[in-house]
Amino acid sequence: MEKTNSKKPTTAKQIKIKLIRSAICTTPKQRKTLRALGLTKINQVKVMPDNDAMRGMIKVVSHLVQVEQ
Repeated sequence: MEKTNSKKPTTAKQIKIKLIRSAICTTPKQRKTLRALGLTKINQVKVMPDNDAMRGMIKVVSHLVQVEQ
């Protein structure tokens, strides 16, 4: 008996996060948050899942990033 992998693809909501301002002159907490989001260079874009944890991280650095749905 062979098992078939019949999982449905998940269509979870995702958001694009783009770093638009430099991390210079930010607090250490904000720099760590940017690093956790995977944003290290200006104009870098990351696609992340749209969940409460990501929304909280974006709120910390909202003045440095641009969010697209």
